[in-house]
This record gives sequence, C-alpha cells and structure tokens, in this order.
Amino acid sequence: MDAPPTIETVIQAISALYHNPDASEKERASRWLQEFQRSVHSWQISDQLLRMKQDVEVCYFAAQTMRSKIQYSFHELPPDSHQALRDSLIIHIESLNDPNYQIILTQLCLALSDLALQMVMWKNSPNYLIQRFAAGTSQIPILLELLTVLPEEVHSRSLRLGMNRREEFTHELAQVAPTVVRIMGACCETSMGDHRLLGRIFKCLSSWFYPGILPSNDVAGSSLVNLLLDVLKKPDTPSMLHEAASDCICSALYAMEDIEEHLSLAETLYRGIMQLPESYALVVAGEDVDKAINYSRIFTELAEAFMEVMVETPNQGLGDLSILDAVLTCVGHCQYEVAEITFNFFYRLSEILYKRRQDKLNEIYRPYIERLVNALSTHCQMDSDHEGVPDENDDFGDFRIRVSELIKDVIFLVGSTTCFSQMFRNLASQGSTVTWYVTEASLFVMSSVAKNVLPDENGVVPQVIQAILALPDETHVAVKHTSIQMLGELSEWIDTHPQTIEPILNFLTNGLRNSQLSSVAATAIQSICKTCQDHLASHLEGLLQIAQAVDAFNLSQEAAIGLIEGTALVLTRMPLEKIQEGLKQLMLAQVTPLSQVLKGDTERKSSLSSDPTVWLDRIAAIFKNTNPAITNGQTHPCQAILQEIWPVLSNTCNTYQGDIRIIERCCRCIRFAIRCVGKGSALLLTPLVTQMVTIYQAHQHSCFLYLGSILVHEYGDDPGCIPGIIDMLQAFIVPTFQILQQPQGLRNHPDVVDDFFRLCSRLLQKCPVAFLQCSSVEPIMECALAAMSLDHREANASVCKFFHELTLGAVSKWESQDYDTRKNLILSLLEKHGPAITTRIINACVFYLPSYMMPDISEVLFELIRVNRETTSTWLEAALKSLPVETQDGRINATQKQLTDFHKTVTSAEELITVTYAMRDFTRLFR
Repeated sequence: MDAPPTIETVIQAISALYHNPDASEKERASRWLQEFQRSVHSWQISDQLLRMKQDVEVCYFAAQTMRSKIQYSFHELPPDSHQALRDSLIIHIESLNDPNYQIILTQLCLALSDLALQMVMWKNSPNYLIQRFAAGTSQIPILLELLTVLPEEVHSRSLRLGMNRREEFTHELAQVAPTVVRIMGACCETSMGDHRLLGRIFKCLSSWFYPGILPSNDVAGSSLVNLLLDVLKKPDTPSMLHEAASDCICSALYAMEDIEEHLSLAETLYRGIMQLPESYALVVAGEDVDKAINYSRIFTELAEAFMEVMVETPNQGLGDLSILDAVLTCVGHCQYEVAEITFNFFYRLSEILYKRRQDKLNEIYRPYIERLVNALSTHCQMDSDHEGVPDENDDFGDFRIRVSELIKDVIFLVGSTTCFSQMFRNLASQGSTVTWYVTEASLFVMSSVAKNVLPDENGVVPQVIQAILALPDETHVAVKHTSIQMLGELSEWIDTHPQTIEPILNFLTNGLRNSQLSSVAATAIQSICKTCQDHLASHLEGLLQIAQAVDAFNLSQEAAIGLIEGTALVLTRMPLEKIQEGLKQLMLAQVTPLSQVLKGDTERKSSLSSDPTVWLDRIAAIFKNTNPAITNGQTHPCQAILQEIWPVLSNTCNTYQGDIRIIERCCRCIRFAIRCVGKGSALLLTPLVTQMVTIYQAHQHSCFLYLGSILVHEYGDDPGCIPGIIDMLQAFIVPTFQILQQPQGLRNHPDVVDDFFRLCSRLLQKCPVAFLQCSSVEPIMECALAAMSLDHREANASVCKFFHELTLGAVSKWESQDYDTRKNLILSLLEKHGPAITTRIINACVFYLPSYMMPDISEVLFELIRVNRETTSTWLEAALKSLPVETQDGRINATQKQLTDFHKTVTSAEELITVTYAMRDFTRLFR
C-alpha cells in the first residue's frame, strides 16, 4: 500500500467487515484491512480514528491496530516520535470512561504497556502512569486496567525485548509494588459494595503476584488477603467475584516458590484457606459446581505450594497433612471435573516420594493414596442406563484414561498386587447385590494395575480369571469389555502360568465373534502373543486361521493389524521351514486382495476394503514382527516371500505414484521388508532404486528419501553397492533442490528437509569418503546452512544431525582404514564453511529457534569445539561481533561482559550440557 487511504475508505472497509451480508465482500474487506495494518500509514490513520470516536467497531479496530503496530512494527517509528505516541495514547485512554468502550480501553492499555517496555528513554514509566491516573476516583478503572496489564506484558513473547530490558522493567515494577498494594487496599475500602470493581482489583492484584515482585510481608499485613478470604468464605458471593478471588489466591500460592522467603504470607494464606472446607461443603450442598471447582483449585494450589514442606516434615507446622484431606474432599465431589483439577498435584507428589524411596514416608502417605484410588474408582462408574461398551473418545472416556494414568503413577505407594486384591475383595464382599457399573469401574481400576501384579501371585488373580471366564451371557457388555481388557493386561502373569492360556484364548476367540467386543478381544490376544510366545506353539494353527480371517470379524484396522502382528510374533519362534510356510499363508491373505484392488477386480468380496493402505499396513506389520534368529548362513524365511510379492508392491507404487497417502504406506512396507531380510533383498536393490528415482523425478514424495536412507543403512558399507548409492543420491538431489530453492521452499517442505538430511547423515555414517568426494557435497553444505534456522523440530534436528555426523567423522576413527582420508576431507570442508556454520548457529538460536530446539544445535557447536577449540573460538568471536547488541533507540541487548562470558563458557566447555545451558541463557538476552 504505497499511498495512504482516506479515513472514509478505512471506515467503509470496517463497516463491510462487520455488516456486509456478502461473505466474499467480507473476505475482501478483511484482506484489505490486513494490508492496511501492515502499512506505515496505519499509525497516523488509527490515531485519527480514535480521536473521532465514531463507534465501538471503528475504535476497536483502531486500538487493535495501534497495539499490533507497537508490538510488531515499532521499528518503523523514529525515536523522536515515541514521546508523541505516548502522549497521544494517554489522551485516548483518558477519554474512554464509557463502560461500552471497555474492550477498547483494554487494547489501548496493552498498547501503552508495550510502548513503555520498548521505549527505553521513558524511565520509571510505571511510577509515571500511577502518578498520572491515581489523582481522581473517576480514573481508578483506567489505573486498574493499566496496572493489570503492565506486569503481564513484561514476559510477552510478542515483544523482542531481551532479558536485560525485561529485568530493568521488572525492577521498575518492583519499586512501585508497595505503592500498588496501598492503592489496591484503598480501592477495596471504597468499593465494598461494587462487586464488579472488586473483581477488577482482585484481577489486578493477581497479575502482580505472578512476576514475584510484590513485597509479601506488605501483602500479608494488608487488608487485601483477609478481604479475599472473606469473599471466599461466603457461599453467596457472586460467581464472577468468587472466581476473581480464587484466581488471585491461586496466583499468590503459585508465586511462593520458597515458603521460607514468604513465610508471613504463607502462614496467613494457610490459616485462611484451611477455614474454607466448610464453605466448600455448603456450595456442594447447593450444587454450585463452578464454585466447587474454584475451591478445588485453591486447595490443590495450596498443596502444591506446600508439597516440599509436607514431604520434609509431614504433620508438623505447615506440613500439616490436613491439606491432603481438603484435596481428597474435592476428589470425592460427584462431578469428575472437580476431581480432575487435583491430578497434577498427585502426580508431582508421587514423583517426589518415588525419588525419596523412604518406606517410612511412603507409609504415611499410603492411606491417602488408598482413599484417592477408591474415589477414582467411583468416578469411573458409568451411568446405570448406559448401553454398549465404554466410549474412549468422549469426554468421560478421556477422563478415565487420565485416571488410569494417574493410578499407574501413584500405585507404588499402595502396591499393584495389594490394590488389585483389595478391589476384587471389595467386589466379592458385595455378592450378588453389586451393580454392573460398580463392577465395571472396579475392573477398570484393576486393569490399570494388572500389568504390575506380581507373577507369583496365586491367591486372587486365579479367582479373577476364573470369574471372568465364567461370566454369564447376560452380563452387561461393558463388564465383558473391561474384563477382556484386563486379560490382556495380565499377559505377564499368564506367561508364568501357561496352564491358563488355552481357556483364556478360547474365551477371547469367542469375544471376537461379538461385534462390540471383537476389537478389544483382538488387542488382548495380541498382548498375550507378544508376551507368551514360547507357550503358543500348539496354538499357531488356530492363530493363523484367525489372522487370515480377520475381515470376518468386526475389527478396527488397528485391532486387525494387532492380531496379525501377534500371529507373526508367535510364528517367529517356530523352526525356519515352519516360519516360511506360515508366513506365506499370512502374507497371501493380504497380497491377494491388494492385487485384486490393483486390477480393479469387481468380483472380490464386498466385505474386503478397496483401500490399498489397509493391505499395505498389514503387510508392513508382518515384516516388522517377523525376526527369527538366523545363523550359519541360513536364508531368511522372508526372502523368498519378498521376491514373490515384489511385483505387487512395485505395481502399487506405479499405480498410485501421485497419491502421497498410499505411496507413504507403500514405502513404509518396503522399508520394513528390507530391514526384515537385510542383505537378502539385494536382488531387488537395482529395480527398487530405479523405480524410486523415476517416481521421485515426477513426484517429490519425501518418503522415497527416507527409504533411500534405509538402503544406505543396509548396503552403504558394501563396496559393490556404494557407486549405485551415490548415483541414487545424485538423482535425488536435482528435484530436491528444485523445490527447496523456491521462495519459502525450506519452510513449505520440512518433510523433504528432514528426510534428505537423514539420508545424508546415513551416508556419512556408512560410506563417508564416497559421499565427501562426490560433486554434490558443496551444494548440500549450502542447503544445510540455509536450513539451520528452520524452526521445524524434526527438520532442524535432521540438519543438526548431519553437521554432528560431519564433525564426528573428524574425531572418531571407527573401525575404518580410510580415517585419514575422511578426516582430511572433513577438515577441508570445515575450514571453508566453519565460520558460516558458527554464525548460522548463533543467528538461528538468537533470532529463529524456540528454546526447546537448543540442545540439537548446541551439540553442533560443541562438536566444532571438539574438532578444533582454538579455531572455533575465533569463529565464535566473529559471529558474536555481528550481533545487534544495541537497538536504534538505545536499548542494550547484550553487554560486552555478557558477550565475553558467553564466549568463555562455550569455548572452555568440556560437556555438551554446559554449551546448551549457556546458549539458552544467552538467547534470552535478545528475546
């Protein structure tokens, strides 16, 4: 947008965006307004629109534009215009006393806060704003809004402020924090009857707790905490105010990382919160779920804040375990949403206790965990009128999955076998009066711990299995479903009691015939096959028959694959000739329908899928799970099978070469086949590579690059295959670079980047000299340098892995006679590209990559140091000098001392973790 539009044009576009009934016109207006917001003209026009105050919609757009410009385009303004912008924003804010303009006031306060953070020359801005807006009661709402957003914006990721500026501003906030406490206390005294204003005061106080800058002694001694607790004690408090008070208390507790440092506030909060269980009981009686959730959050946050004290000095002082009683009361609420809030606390508690490994401490907490498990069992009960099996995909199903995960985390305090036995005894004691949904919930909890039941348990487990096998036909299907699930979880116990296998398999086979139970029965059979392979030889024929007839049952694709995998695992334990015979039966049951799909055979059974991926996934599962022990030059039993079905796989690739979904599954199938037979697939190497390269020229599916890396892994150390492998790489490079060199090519094709550099890494591992001597190594290095700043996790990890393997090759001899040649080639590459690699590492970390991606790229820098510490030190010094250590308005990103300290730490590092932590801390200076 070169020329500035008129104000009328902007207003018309805003009106079209909100009111034009034509969707295409709305979209057109939206695109135009986005372009306008990106233009430099939007600064002045937004200011004019705010002065006009035509209507809420126009003002909101202008305020939002002003904020986004300050956030993302502040560099467009010359420093001498910053004060005028500040004064203009303040005038706009002062003019917005109308409650209808609250949403606009919030945007402008955010804009002014973001300006204060970036306007380095505006010293002590928090104090300035307090002085400006604390003069009269009419401006209190504005002051509260400003004081709410100021501490929240300090750590905004939208602002590239750098750690130094954030710390400087946080210090300015800390200086005015006592004043803020006094202001909020005074506001509370004059606003006792105004619930809306009280809620805004509590919200403001909450935002000041999070940065940890409030003087805790001042807060504890003020009337604020008592007022918060008084509000929470009253069950008839308005919901909005109750939630605001709860948020504020939780913020205060969250901010108390060190109880000793904030002892006065901790004691005040503890005494007050421990008076709230009575209020909680009243809201439960009144069926107010929202307030019950608030109390659950408060009790849980209190327990998390005091967790270390409770573990160090249980039942002493602030380690009083009555806190746990309050939390468990919430777990017992009839609504599982209330109970779920506590889960993270119990996970953290179990983690701490597990690391301590103190039996005496565990005994103290054991009764509480028993109460937790019993309460969770009740929550897992389905509705009495529920029909069918449990649905794992609805909200309640998700909750039960989380319950199962939590029980697995905490059960060591009780003991899996003890829990399993107790749940069964509880059921047995109720006799025939027990309802189906209580039974099912107990079985669900038992199945959560069944995997860890001791194999030598001979008291309860046999009774449980016998009861399951004897379930009457009229038993609710959900009970049968969970019982079958448990049998699968008990597979390790079954393995040590092989006499139970036959009746259990018969029971599960019957389950396959029930359309509601077939998938869970198939999964249980798979689990038993995986664990009890050595005991299933006599059942192989039956398993083969079931596996070949999976489509006769109402199975999910996942369950069908599971049955086939289980059968293949059992087959693996047979003699080689038996494996080949069974494998052929199993494979033909998948290849035959795939062939019919390829031929478009209309006479095939209608029950069989016409989707090739169904059959390809099953074939892949067979190859993946058939891993017999091969000795003394024996031929792999899958080799002949692979050669026999290769024409079908090849035909599938040709037929569906433009369909990425099918091609990916076909490549996956071939990948597992090659890994299965190893060098036994050599006869297929030439036709496979030829076909891969041909299709890749037309369709750049990255899965072919991945498959190429598998071939390198299997054949890269075979001198006879190396020329062909290098030719394959050369053939891949042209189409790969064509798409990666397009505008935004790296960002738009991260899968290609990922799989291409995985291929290059494998070449460095298996045939480094041939790879380093090929003519394409220079453009590959250039591409890798460009991709270092790509913020796609897997793609960037592959690029870093490539550089890691490159540098590793210069310092690791391996079992290789060509070490000197390899080393010289790598050192030559590093001498040429080392400065660029180092600079790209620093720039990528500082400007492009999120912190969780630091370890991989830091490892590249560490490996460069290992290759040549002195030279890398010089490269790093040059890279650091190129950084913008100061902005145009005078903000210091990094001081000379910080640059020097980082350089010294990295270049003297003896361990990777030192470089990673140093890089993480250094990048915060620029973010």
